Amino acid sequence: MSATEIAKRHFLAAVEEAEAAGLGHDSVCRSLLGLVISKYLETRNVSDVQSELRFVAENCDPGTDFMFMRP
Repeated sequence: MSATEIAKRHFLAAVEEAEAAGLGHDSVCRSLLGLVISKYLETRNVSDVQSELRFVAENCDPGTDFMFMRP
């Protein structure tokens, strides 16, 4: 099982549990993001975490292809 498969399984369970509790998926997503950031900060410096978040934010449009440089 890959890390992505493990994370996806737990993420879907958390979303389902939040919706069953009447909380909606937005609040659980925000909470999970905060937990991920806190975990990153245990082993990475602030600028590295910010860089990671910037990359995700700048590349989150599913309709846009990634730009890769070719030699």
